[in-house]
Amino acid sequence: MLKKIVSIITIISLMTIAFAGCAKKEEVKNENLKKVTVVLDWVPNTNHTGLYVAKDKGYFKEEGLDVEIIQPSEGGSISLVAAGQAEFGISYQEEVTYARTLENSMPIKAVAAIIQHNTSGFASPVSKNIKSPKDFEGKKYGGWGMDVERAMLKGLMEKEGADFSKLEMVDIGVADFFTSVKNNVDFTWIYYGWDGVASEVKDFPINFIKLTDIDPNLDYYTPLIVAKEDLLNNDKELVSKFLKAVTKGYEYCIDNPEDAVKSLLKEAPEIDEKIAVESQKYLANEYKADAKRWGEMKEEIWTNYSNWMYEKGLIENKINVKEAFTNEYLPQ
Repeated sequence: MLKKIVSIITIISLMTIAFAGCAKKEEVKNENLKKVTVVLDWVPNTNHTGLYVAKDKGYFKEEGLDVEIIQPSEGGSISLVAAGQAEFGISYQEEVTYARTLENSMPIKAVAAIIQHNTSGFASPVSKNIKSPKDFEGKKYGGWGMDVERAMLKGLMEKEGADFSKLEMVDIGVADFFTSVKNNVDFTWIYYGWDGVASEVKDFPINFIKLTDIDPNLDYYTPLIVAKEDLLNNDKELVSKFLKAVTKGYEYCIDNPEDAVKSLLKEAPEIDEKIAVESQKYLANEYKADAKRWGEMKEEIWTNYSNWMYEKGLIENKINVKEAFTNEYLPQ
């Protein structure tokens, strides 16, 4: 009996040592993970689900990365990336173009497109009867107070022979679309992948004027992932590993939209689950769309939109688009 007790104690002791060893190895392994920070463009939403999937399902850890996903300060994601406070950021083509054409330009480069085509446009309740830019006359637009909005609205209205001076523009900041068009303005600029889908879920009929339907030059990349040129030049392995994990995350979103959204909701439980699921289903068809692989960008898209920005006086100088983006670090 005593021998049995001693044997049992010995086994337990050996198991304890073994588990302690495993824990120690795991601890060391975690300590060896490379810390990486990603700053979002706004609050967590379905555009970001691939990042949360990569974190939740361990794709980042498989590449030796410990990734923290944070929300931006008032300065936005690009300024934080440029300042070296984050390795990667979520931005959009227009912001990258601005950053590279400033007098004190920011050495920021796009490394992956999250979705392939611009899904944004102007939305309004059906009752407002706004079906084309011509109908903007005599209406009140609610926006963010940005120069690009003025240029966009003016250009689209003039193309339709409408009088831009008859449009009233109101700065509503980040106010909710549904609240704004009910109480304050006639129409706003939305991304169909969220507010458009939400209007369907809420049974709130809208008229939607998609920018790319009016002018092909407005088919730009929004959102996309950016990094500082120093990082791209000095740590190519890190960038490649990061994008390998992120690609795997977005591929999972494409194949499993309903399950993928669970990873997003773990980090942002305040999001309406029903809207998130429907939004994820919508984006599943947009992430890669007609591209050969997720994240890939085309030079012509960068050229067309930067030329449009130059023609509208939004940038003083044309940019070398080949320096503004790269597909080099995407998995083959």
